[in-house]
Amino acid sequence: MVTVAGGVSHELLVELVQQELAKVGWLDNKANPNDRRSQNTFQLPKTRPFTNLNHDFSQANLLLGYQSIKGMDPDRFALGLMSSILGGGMSSRLFQEIREERGLAYSTYSYQQGYADAGYFGLYAGTSSENAALVVQLMKSGLESIAEHGVTREEFDLALGSLTGGLALRYESSLARMNRLLSAEIGSGEFLSTEQILQRFQEVDISEIQTVASRITANRSALVAVGPNLEALEQLA
Repeated sequence: MVTVAGGVSHELLVELVQQELAKVGWLDNKANPNDRRSQNTFQLPKTRPFTNLNHDFSQANLLLGYQSIKGMDPDRFALGLMSSILGGGMSSRLFQEIREERGLAYSTYSYQQGYADAGYFGLYAGTSSENAALVVQLMKSGLESIAEHGVTREEFDLALGSLTGGLALRYESSLARMNRLLSAEIGSGEFLSTEQILQRFQEVDISEIQTVASRITANRSALVAVGPNLEALEQLA
C-alpha cells in the first residue's frame, strides 16, 4: 500500500510505483482488496470478565471495556460524540466527576476502536488502590447514565464543537492527510473529505447519543486491573 499527500504528480507517482512493484512481481497479485474490508458481524468468544495483574505500582490502572460497534456502523458518528461527552476531555463527565469533583484520579477518559467485524469501547482511569472500587463504579455508572437518560443539549453542542473544530485542525499537515488516506484505504475503502465528516457529525440527532450508549451497555464487558491489592474488584466485573 502506497499513499502520498502534498505536491506530487498523481500520474508520475502511479508510474513509479508500478515500475517498482513490477520488479518484484506484485502487479500479478489478484487479491480482492474488499476481502480485508469485510463488514461481517463477529461475536467475540466468551472471555474472563475480570483480569488482575498484581504489580507493585504506586497507581492502580483500571480499564473497563465493552464490545462495541464495528468500524463502518452508521452509529459511529453518534458514538464519537457520546465518547467525547463521557470521557473526551476536561469538560467530560468522567473527568469532572472523578478528577475535578472527587479528586480520585489524575487521568480518566473513554475511547472507541472499530474494526471490520467488531468494535471495542474502553473507559480508563489511573487511581489509588484504595479508591479503585469507587472509580470503577463511577465509570460504569457514567456510561449507564447516558444509556438511560441521554445527554443535555449543552453537552451535545459542546462535544460537537470540540470534535468538528479539532477535526479541521488535525488534517492541516500533509503527514496527517497521508496517514488518513492509508487508514481509509486499508480499513474501509471509503474516503470521506473533511467536509463530509463534519457533515456526518452535524447530522447526528441528540437522541442517537442515548441509543448508541444503550447498544454498548447491552454488550458484554470485562474489567482489567493492574496494580497492588485489586483482587476485590472481581465482584464489580
